[in-house]
Amino acid sequence: MESKRTAPIGRPRGFDADEALERAARVFWAQGYEGASLDDLTAAMGITRMSMYRAFGNKEELFRKALHWYTEGPASYFARALAQPTAREVATAYLDGAVRCTTLPDRPTGCLGVQGSLAAGDSGRLARDLLAAWREEGVTHLRDRFRRAVDEGDLPSGADPALLARYLMTVANGIAVQAAGGTPREQLHPIAEMTLRSWPSS
Repeated sequence: MESKRTAPIGRPRGFDADEALERAARVFWAQGYEGASLDDLTAAMGITRMSMYRAFGNKEELFRKALHWYTEGPASYFARALAQPTAREVATAYLDGAVRCTTLPDRPTGCLGVQGSLAAGDSGRLARDLLAAWREEGVTHLRDRFRRAVDEGDLPSGADPALLARYLMTVANGIAVQAAGGTPREQLHPIAEMTLRSWPSS
């Protein structure tokens, strides 16, 4: 007799993969890669380990998918910042987005991409390397955008696009660490504003 089963064994009825992934991302965001146990993750996702493995793979693969969700969701301000018409507006939108994203009232404080695996042992090495590459990719995008600004005359010819990109990323990462430590949004915005006071003008 042909089976009428339509869902894989172990997957509860009504399983929403997108919602489960967001819940997993929030756990990683709050607890980091090594701090998030499989029990923590599956409890937050509302599914069994078997369902998690079938839908998302192992913990490392789940973390990759969670980081992608974070990049396309809460951290999407970065892509919008890069699209701003001037280098100063890029920097302003980027730092403003960093402050807002790391202090959202209904989500974990800080940044998944910064605190997810800063200090990790052997079991968290893949996540640590993944996040290091993620942050470095951000620096590269900023550098390329500022190179274009120099070519267009929006930034002075003597400006160093690579240094400006690293500078902004360092400030944004520091904002994330401060936010995770409990510094409120109203105290972080002035830091972003002070950073922009020294921004080079053409």
